[in-house]
Amino acid sequence: MEQAMNQYEAMFLMGPKGTTEPEAALGMCRGIIERHGGKIIVLKKWDERKLAYEVEGQKRGTYIISFFRGPGGAVAGIERDVKLSEDILRVLVMRADHVNETEMAAVEPQPIQVREERPSYDRMPMGGDGGYDSRPPRSGGYDRPPRGPRREESADAGGGKE
Repeated sequence: MEQAMNQYEAMFLMGPKGTTEPEAALGMCRGIIERHGGKIIVLKKWDERKLAYEVEGQKRGTYIISFFRGPGGAVAGIERDVKLSEDILRVLVMRADHVNETEMAAVEPQPIQVREERPSYDRMPMGGDGGYDSRPPRSGGYDRPPRGPRREESADAGGGKE
């Protein structure tokens, strides 16, 4: 009985080996996919970038993208092999039935959009829009009535515990 072959996209995040030995990194990704019954359509280095946060102590990573056909059970095996690998930091595998081979071959990294950072005081709401400064000023320094006597004070005044 033949299993149905699904089309997948896998994005591998490689550690330092992806930068120093790109051909070895591609071969490692190819081996993991083929070991689990996958037939590779496209496999290429996508980009090398600074990571948003450290992953297993690494600040930079090399992304390798792959499109392949494989059985449904292949995804779990690929993810398990990546967890056991010291050279591959992460993998994301998704169904890619909507992508044709021309689009797969044309995949290129998007440029990084630089966000304009605003100063923190510019993000705080001001004025009468429900923000920090929209409360009326305190009268006399307090918003609530004065507290009653403490327990010790009331016990001394009433009928002490002697």
